[in-house]
Formats: sequence, structure tokens, C-alpha cells
Amino acid sequence: MDLSTTYMGLKLKNPLVPSASPLSKELGTIKKLEDAGASAVVLYSLFEEQVSFEQEELNYFLTRGTESFAEALSYFPEEEDYNSGPEEYLEHIRQAKESTDIPIIASLNGVSTGGWIEYAKKMVQAGADALELNVYFLATDSNTDSQTIEARYRSVLKAVKESVTVPVAMKLSPAFSSLANMLRILEDDGADGFVLFNRFYQPDLNLEELEVTPGVVLSTSKDLRLPLRWIAIMSDKLKSSLAGSTGIHTATDALKMVAAGADVAQLCAVLLNNGPDYLETILREMESWLEKKEYKSLAQLKGSMSQKSVAEPGAFERANYMKALNEFRTEKTL
Repeated sequence: MDLSTTYMGLKLKNPLVPSASPLSKELGTIKKLEDAGASAVVLYSLFEEQVSFEQEELNYFLTRGTESFAEALSYFPEEEDYNSGPEEYLEHIRQAKESTDIPIIASLNGVSTGGWIEYAKKMVQAGADALELNVYFLATDSNTDSQTIEARYRSVLKAVKESVTVPVAMKLSPAFSSLANMLRILEDDGADGFVLFNRFYQPDLNLEELEVTPGVVLSTSKDLRLPLRWIAIMSDKLKSSLAGSTGIHTATDALKMVAAGADVAQLCAVLLNNGPDYLETILREMESWLEKKEYKSLAQLKGSMSQKSVAEPGAFERANYMKALNEFRTEKTL
């Protein structure tokens, strides 16, 4: 079975790519992922804060308003709580490239332009085959309009693209008033691919200690539907590559992403729960399903269930929305 795919120009043996997570912190685990069949690995993120803690612009965006509520400062970790320093990250890229035969995609996470973006070039010099740019920014200032927020994403992307020659993917959240338009604009700005979607880790409150308690809630297969829907809508409207992220736990989930039009399916929670070897199980089950359905290759499935033949996806989505609500009410009534 030919499971090969192309992601941002990278020729991959299959669409299963472990996403940025603690799994990539150890070289031994990266090698296990490769042995299990991973076609590439996205390393855990290097954060802007690790490179430029003193940067005034960054400090403004992170701490504005916290002087009013001392407890709010507990949202932000100390510098030593991050994964590792910038130089350690670059060395990790070098060692990962020396130890494996698959593409290594470095992950850069930030919210502003500045000197920290120079590390994009250093990542490439260390051996990264591509970059995943994660602009993780939550717009909370009611005086900041959407155009200003969108301009921030564009400026960071342009700054990174100007400093590197390897492909760059933007990892985005779905929280744009016109996501389709934003994707097109970012593609025009040079994005080679998009990872849909980022997960915002919403904190909880500890009432006993009056503290903010950040925590990670891992995805389930139920979270697949949001990225699945947007990849199905946009796969035929963009030239850039698409990676489905969030909610991919089974071979069926991965195959759905490909059928919607994704080039790769990024895995995280399922591997954190079951270990890196579980990737091989997903891969074998994908092959089995494709053989059973008499596909010759994964390429035959790709995009077969996208919305490329739908003249107006918005109307199509609304029709399905009304149908779903009507069917739900009917089932409850019976």
C-alpha cells in the first residue's frame, strides 16, 4: 500500500506526524517514533519568552492588567519552568537530525516581532527541515480590533519567512471572524502550510488557594470535527499544505482527515496516552482499511470527501446545521 504524501514540499512515507509535545524532548523517544513509522516529527516549541524575556513589547502583552489582581500573575510560569534554553534547543535539533532519517520540523512559538525571530534562521542552520510557527495569542483587550490582531500574525510570519528558506507552516486557532479569508491572506504572505488547529489550554481556578491552576486537557476523537470541517472547506481553495491536528486518535480519525483533504495527520494525545509504539498500530490499521476498500494508494482517498464540489460551502454548512438540529429533536421526541 502506497501511503506516501507531500507536506510543504517534503516527501513523506505516510501522513502520520507526531505534533509538538513532550514526546520530542528525548532523542530516544524520537527514534522510537521513527521506528514505529512516523514520517516526520515536530519538535516541542521554543518560546519567544525563552529568547527575549526582557523585551518590552512582549512584557506589555503578557502582563497588562495584572497589576490590578496579584493572583493573575500566577498565569505566567517562571523562566526556568520552560522546556530548555535556546541553545539547548538548537543542539537538540542537531542531535535529532544526526540520529534519524526523517524530516525534523522545529516549532517556534511567539506573539511579537523582534530579535527572537533570529532563532528561526539558527534552527535551519542546526538542521531543521521546516518550521512550524505557532502564534499563540489570546486577544483580551477590548480596545484592540480584529485588523490589529490579524496584522500581528502577518508580521510575525513575514519576519520568519524573510529569515529562512525552508518551508514554514502556521499553526492557528479557529478564533478568526473570517478564517477562510485569514488563511488566504497568510498564504499570500508566504505560508507554505497550515496546522489546524491549536488547542488553547484554558486554566481553572482553585477557590481554596485563590490561585489559577493551569492544566492540560488532552483531546478525544470528538474534537476531530472542528479541524475536519475546515480542512474539508479549504483544502481545494488553498495551494498551501494542510495538517489536521487535534482529535486524531485512531486510524479512522487519520483517514477522515485525509479524505477531507489534509496532507498529514498530526498525533499527540493518543501517543501521550499509549506511548510512541502505538503509532505503528494506527499505521497498520490504516493500511488494512485501504486494502479492504481496494484503494491502490492513499492519494486516491485524499480530498474525496472535501467540499470542492460545493458551490457555496456556507450555505451547505447551514443546511447541515438545520438538518442536525431537526434530527436531534426528532430522536429525543421518539
